[in-house]
Amino acid sequence: MQTTLTETEARDLRALVGQMIPASATYKVPGADDDLIFADILKGLERDTDDARTALKQLATLSGGPFADLPADRRAEVAASFKTEGGAPLFALNRVVLLCYYRDDRVMHSLGQEPRSPFPKGHVVEQGDWSLLDPVKKRAPIYRKVP
Repeated sequence: MQTTLTETEARDLRALVGQMIPASATYKVPGADDDLIFADILKGLERDTDDARTALKQLATLSGGPFADLPADRRAEVAASFKTEGGAPLFALNRVVLLCYYRDDRVMHSLGQEPRSPFPKGHVVEQGDWSLLDPVKKRAPIYRKVP
């Protein structure tokens, strides 16, 4: 198992995550392709490197070559197709990207959150409408009981 991506894979990944979460001047947040965030994504791949590599191969196939070399409009089209066809490898990659993106201090500040771990202070969570769970509670079990 190779633990790092090739230069081409890293370029494609950076272009992909920039499509997934672009920078926003309105909300004053960087995109997932920001230097700090992307470095964290590369470091955060760890056990998901094989899935990332599989996803990037699928992406290159859809692109007909390196995704990063495509013009912006074509990149958006390919990314949209990839979103529906990526399957489990893309799901694993999404998880890593989101975890790394939302632990960036700038992103947390933009959300009005203090950039810190949730413990030991905790976070206040607004109570929702618990009645929304009533249909689930009334449903028959969807699991098989073990004898």
